[in-house]
This record gives sequence, C-alpha cells and structure tokens, in this order.
Amino acid sequence: MSIGVDYVVMCLLLHSLVLMTVCFHHAATTCSKHCYCSESGDGGGKTVRCSNQRLTEIPQDIPNDTRRVYLDFNLLTSIPANAFAGLPHLAELDLSHNDISQLQPGAFRGLGSSLQLLDLSGNKLVHFDADSFEGLRARANLTNNPWHCDCNLQMAMPRVDLEPVSLTGIVCQTSDPEEMSVQGLAFLLEPDIDLCVVMKRTTDVAMLVVMFGWFTMVISYLVYYVRANQEDARRHLEYLKSLPSRQAKSEESSTISTVV
Repeated sequence: MSIGVDYVVMCLLLHSLVLMTVCFHHAATTCSKHCYCSESGDGGGKTVRCSNQRLTEIPQDIPNDTRRVYLDFNLLTSIPANAFAGLPHLAELDLSHNDISQLQPGAFRGLGSSLQLLDLSGNKLVHFDADSFEGLRARANLTNNPWHCDCNLQMAMPRVDLEPVSLTGIVCQTSDPEEMSVQGLAFLLEPDIDLCVVMKRTTDVAMLVVMFGWFTMVISYLVYYVRANQEDARRHLEYLKSLPSRQAKSEESSTISTVV
C-alpha cells in the first residue's frame, strides 16, 4: 500500500515538473502577439518582426531569447526606461520610421553587452540626451531626425559610448544660437563650431558681475575702516593735546599751595 502511494506521489511530481518545463519553454519561445517570429537556420537565433502593425507601445511579450527585433513603420512616440531589459541576447533593434520624439533615460538599459545595431532613423528626435544611450556601444543610425543642435548636444555627445560613426548621423535642422548657421550640417564633422560660445560669454559676464560685487564690498569696507580709524585717531590726538594743559594746571595749583 505504501509503495502504491509513493508511486502516485512520484508520478504527480514528475507530471508537475514536466508542466513547469513546458510552461517555461513556451514563455521563452512563443512569438509576440501581432508579430511574426522565425528561427535562423545557422543558429543565429530568433527574429521577431513587428513591422507596420500600427503599434503605439513596445510589445511586452517578446521572447527573451530573441536576437533581432523589427519595430519599424509603427506609431511609437516614446521609448520608456528599461524597455528591452528582458532581452539579454538582443543584437539588432530596428525602431526606424516611427514618431519617436523622446528617449527616456535608460531606454536601452541592459543591452550594452549584446546590442550591435540600433536604427532610429526617420523619427522625430529633436534633443540628444546621453543618458538615453546609457552603456550602449552599438552602431546607431540617427539620420533623418529633426535634430536641434545647441550647447547641450555639444556637451552630451562626448559622454556616449556609441561607435563614433553613429554620431555623424546627427544633422542639424535647427540650432541655438541661430547665427552659427549649422543647419544641414553633420555636427560631428564641424569641429570648429562652438555652440557653447554664448553660454561661455554669459558665464564670463556673470563672473565679472560677481567680481565687481566683491570688489565693491572690499572698497566699501576699506572706506569704512579708514573713516573709523580716522575718527579714533582724531579723538586720540585731542586727548594727547589735552594732556599738557592739565599738567600746567596741576603745577599752578601746587605753587599756590606752597605760597599759602
């Protein structure tokens, strides 16, 4: 009887283990809804194609063994932080031809060691934020975006680890200051242009104002100090001048006393 119970328990445990294995395998290998998945015959991993599906958000059910994801020609407007953190093997990511205008800080967090190609071309990116590309060393396509070139962009570009050729895709559509005339130019290829010159001038003016303020304070203190000392000196001089007359009166009093 005991052997029969143990056998039943063992069968139930094995059955549960098989179900768990199937569930995990299903979660890791099934395809995302509205997407088409394929396996590379040469062992190159899984490809998930979600192109032209009018998606407004990044699918949350992309298999975690995916190597390539195509989300081009959709309606994405923003890439949130940690959007692809569950895809540790992702090597290629195509986000081109969407309406993306914002990449939140940490948008590609977790892909630094795996991602090789990132396509953001044909979007609505205006401002370049280094924190959005945190840790990425991939080659990125940043062309055909309405980039605004200013001092913030100039300071942010050296902070990213993207392949240098990626940054040549940043072609200025607008600029600040406007008189720099960088519209239509790839900013990285214009090393003589300094978009921070206005900020530097503003900083210099602010420093001059601060220095002038300190100088005024020092002069005011010196004037007060000199005037205060002059008053003390005058009083001391008057005191000294009064000493001989007091001594003469004292001697005169002594003489009168002697005569009396």
